[in-house]
Amino acid sequence: MPKSIDVAEYILKRRGPMPAMKLQKLVYYCQAWSLVWDGRALFEDEIQAWSNGPVAPLLYQRHEGQSVVRTVGGDADVVANDPIACETVDAVLKSYARKSQHWLYDLVHAEKPWREARGNLAPWLRGDRPISTELMVNYYSSLSPTSSAVCS
Repeated sequence: MPKSIDVAEYILKRRGPMPAMKLQKLVYYCQAWSLVWDGRALFEDEIQAWSNGPVAPLLYQRHEGQSVVRTVGGDADVVANDPIACETVDAVLKSYARKSQHWLYDLVHAEKPWREARGNLAPWLRGDRPISTELMVNYYSSLSPTSSAVCS
């Protein structure tokens, strides 16, 4: 099964360098929509509710200190060679990749999975509580647009 760094590497190959915060949000939405559309996790590692939004700690370790990320050392082919994963990631990119990191930040902060995982932590406080896949499925399935991307 892919890891968050594999999904991130695929995104970077498709869209080029981007701010670290934006990359984290795109990886989060790839996981969330994979859970809803495909009925499976896209990657195995955990997503946590940090102050700036959802973060995959493994991915963070790979880009820590970089404002713009060019590579994270993942294997993009793991995603590219899985037609279902590829279609899901491409659909997420089609919907979210043109949005700014600030727009994505505001969106995830307004959504239930991040807010509920944070609990009573103030928005500016550090936190590492996981965002459960069940919470993501319950929330995003209530919004569920259909996937329509084609891998290429």
